[in-house]
Amino acid sequence: MLTNPSVPYIAPFLIFLALLSIQKYLGFLGEWEYLVRVLIVAASIWYFSRRVLDFKVRHWLPSFAIAIAAFLLWIAPDTLFPGWRQHWLFTNSITGEVHVSLAADQLKSPFLLFFRTLSAALMVPILEELFWRAWMLRWLVKREFEELPIGSYDTQSFWIVAALFAMEHGPYWEVGLLTGILWNWWFIRTKSLGDLIFIHGVTNLVLSLYVIWSGKWQFWM
Repeated sequence: MLTNPSVPYIAPFLIFLALLSIQKYLGFLGEWEYLVRVLIVAASIWYFSRRVLDFKVRHWLPSFAIAIAAFLLWIAPDTLFPGWRQHWLFTNSITGEVHVSLAADQLKSPFLLFFRTLSAALMVPILEELFWRAWMLRWLVKREFEELPIGSYDTQSFWIVAALFAMEHGPYWEVGLLTGILWNWWFIRTKSLGDLIFIHGVTNLVLSLYVIWSGKWQFWM
C-alpha cells in the first residue's frame, strides 16, 4: 500500500479529513486540540509526502496578487450583500449551513487561535494542493499519473477538480468554485506546486487574520 504512487499525495489529506470527522470527540483536549491536530498532520506530511513536495515559488508577485484576489473573492459576496449566505442556493440540505467550528470559550483563547491559524496557513495548503492539483488533476486523466508532467492540462479533469473543490466548501461553494478555477488555471500556467502552496497559504493566512480581527467567525467553518 505504501508503495502506491498516490499515497504521498492523498494520505495527509485523508488523515486531515479523519481528524475533522472525530473533531467532536477531541474536545477533552481543550486549548491543545489544534496543536495536536497540527502535529499529527505535519507528521503525516513529513512521513508520506516529503519526497514529492516542492516549496519553490517561481512567480512571487503574480502569485501574491492571486492570493489577495482569492481572499477578496472569498469575503466579497457576504460583505457586499448581507444575508447572501442564507439564500437557498447556499444553505440547504445538500451544501449544509454556515456554522462556527469553534466554541465560544475557544474563540477567547489566543493559544488555540494561533494554532488554528497555523493549521489554515501552513498545513491545509500543503495537503490540499498535493491532493487536488498535484494528484487529482493528473489521476483523472491517467491512473499512471506520474507519467504526466505536473500541471498538465485536460479540460474534463480541470472542471471536475474545480467542482469537487467547490463541494468541499459546502455553503461557500460558489466562491470555492471560482477559487478552484483560478488556482487550477494558475497551476497549469506555472506548473509549480510551490506557487500554489504559497497562494493557498497566503489566502488562508489573510482570511484567518481578517476573521480574528473582524469577529466574522462564520468564515472558519
